[in-house]
Amino acid sequence: MNRTLILLLPAVLIGCRERDERQARPVVEVKVLRADVADVTLEVRAPATIFARAQADVAPQITAAIRELEARKGDYVARGQLLARLESRDLIAQRAEAAAAVEDAEASLEKLSAGTLPVEIERARGQVATAEAALRQAEKFYERRKRLFEQGAIPNRDLVATETELAQARTNYEVAVKALELLVGQSKDREIRIARSRLEQARGRLALVEAQLAFADVRSPFTGVITEQYLFPGDIARPGTPIFRVADVSVAVARAQVPEAEAAPVRRGQPCVFTPLDGGGASFQGTISVVSQAVDPARRTIEVWCEIANRDQALRVAAYGHLAIVTGRLEKVITLPPEAVQVEEGGERGIVMLAGDQRKAVRREVLLGVRSHGWIQIRQGLRPGELVISEGGYGLPEGTEVHWP
Repeated sequence: MNRTLILLLPAVLIGCRERDERQARPVVEVKVLRADVADVTLEVRAPATIFARAQADVAPQITAAIRELEARKGDYVARGQLLARLESRDLIAQRAEAAAAVEDAEASLEKLSAGTLPVEIERARGQVATAEAALRQAEKFYERRKRLFEQGAIPNRDLVATETELAQARTNYEVAVKALELLVGQSKDREIRIARSRLEQARGRLALVEAQLAFADVRSPFTGVITEQYLFPGDIARPGTPIFRVADVSVAVARAQVPEAEAAPVRRGQPCVFTPLDGGGASFQGTISVVSQAVDPARRTIEVWCEIANRDQALRVAAYGHLAIVTGRLEKVITLPPEAVQVEEGGERGIVMLAGDQRKAVRREVLLGVRSHGWIQIRQGLRPGELVISEGGYGLPEGTEVHWP
């Protein structure tokens, strides 16, 4: 009897030890997912800020007091819409003066064109008449001296002197006639050209005053919304000092700084999605319009613009968020979330923990591919349909019993 008990005691002790070992093994709670084949979109993400498509500080072209404002901050305005009126009574007076000068210049030109001769021509005609009378007198004097010489009443030298006086009188007459001809033929055209020039000057002065008078009405350069107001009625408006800031928000531009290392696949025309931080989860689709060809030397980023239709003005200027740029697509690939992959040094290989048969953890080496925001491509080492431990697998020994809902 005692010998039987002694023989059974080792078997009982061995059975108790195996039962205690089973009870001592931990069961780890994990989350799992099934490796599936799917098509995925390649994206580049970066923080972005909203800008207006066009923005202008509206300043006057003249210095004058603001008489009244026709718009206020926050108003939507159309292209050419009146925004402010400046004091212009002095310009109105100058316009009247310039208009009178134009009328006077037009009358002078009309008078000359009708054939009225200037004073110089009348004076030249008087000189011709005087020279002609002197010539006639010299001719009569010469004829008397010639008869006296023939009669021997005067010496030859007196006749020669008379001939010289006659020749001089004839020359004076010819010069006077030629001068009159030149004045009649040329002076009139010159005077008309001068009159036309004065008319053009008067018209130019009138146009300048009218332009300044038009500048007294400050208008919007394009359709948009007034985002800033700097001056008020009674303030002195000056060139270079804006009264309003107008922004065209019909198209919002999300400007992002994409890291240099990620910007290579970004191209104009690619689709993009802007998600504002305070937008309640809303997102806005657009198209890449600008990819800078220069790298910011301080941040090592490349500026990218995404134009977004903003017809209902849901996006406001200076809104902050994230921009996702669609750069490509992968078809029929296996992807896992980053937390399910333990990336090894070098980044090309990694480890995943599988929920194997009998709910035991299985360690699997995999070859990694493309990485994007929220997923990593598994190129080799994983078959579709296998259960991968997505949470709780980091540092988990192989063979550990796992449990999931």
